[in-house]
Amino acid sequence: MEKSVLAVDLGGTKILIGEVSLDGEVLGSKVYASTVVSQEQVFETLAAALGDYIKHMGLRREAAAIGIGVVGRVDTSEGIWLEIDPSRSQPIELARKIGELFAMPCAIGNDVYCATLAEQKWGCGIYSDNFIYMNIGTGIAARCVVNGEPIIGRHFNAGEVGHHVVDYDSDVQCICGRKGCVEPLASGLGMHNRIVALKPSYPDSAIVIPNEGRVGVEEIFAGYDHGDPLCTEVVDTALQAVAETIMNMVRFSDPDTIVLGGGVVSGSWFMDKLQSRLQEKTMRFVMNGVKKTAIDEAIIGLKGAAWLAIRTMSKLEA
Repeated sequence: MEKSVLAVDLGGTKILIGEVSLDGEVLGSKVYASTVVSQEQVFETLAAALGDYIKHMGLRREAAAIGIGVVGRVDTSEGIWLEIDPSRSQPIELARKIGELFAMPCAIGNDVYCATLAEQKWGCGIYSDNFIYMNIGTGIAARCVVNGEPIIGRHFNAGEVGHHVVDYDSDVQCICGRKGCVEPLASGLGMHNRIVALKPSYPDSAIVIPNEGRVGVEEIFAGYDHGDPLCTEVVDTALQAVAETIMNMVRFSDPDTIVLGGGVVSGSWFMDKLQSRLQEKTMRFVMNGVKKTAIDEAIIGLKGAAWLAIRTMSKLEA
């Protein structure tokens, strides 16, 4: 019987579970509700969801391994999920616990790391060994691939560029303790928070702050196009913040390709406005340019988790 792997992409409010063939085809998938309160709670939710998927969705092939992408710091080689963030840190041997529960090898990785693996295997990695994958969604993070190897770092924290200061005059506080970081200025959540904070200064703005949920980036971008001054200030700041981050990453990792993913860059609006802010002299060696990922953004994390599982399975069989 042909083999497959089970892949998991854990987000803040949902878990995407899928069966993926060894050549990267998603054979089936299902979304489960989730909250990321603690690592132990996530383990229990994840175990229940995987069990439900196997029982009710069924497997089209013989699942030989499990790959899981999670938010936060991960020691992939040891299979330990170290923390969700600095305030939620209860290290858990997630790979071992899930592997024992489902009687198959399990590998885990940071979610952006997993997306970078997918990009390396099925995206720009086909023609580039030196690229940056940058995710701009609810938060902002990136991974640099240098000479074919993703940079991980001593404490498994490389690529957390959301906490890179891009505006030294900014009074916008970041959760990392500094001010003027790109994440609170340019992420989806960051732009919403800036709209809320600045709205009293722009009483004529057409933007309405919802009682629940966020002001979506689509609404903010539409306001920008219609000349709404609140949206103009927030978006111009966000675009320049992302441009500065990209150009600084170019200087320290020397990539030939930069790929962007995440909800903020879905569609072409943000990318089109960003390009003119990238200075030619700084970008001259990025020969393949700055582009959106060609992989379906809804499943790039899932495919990366699958490749993590396939790699682990291959090592065990070698």
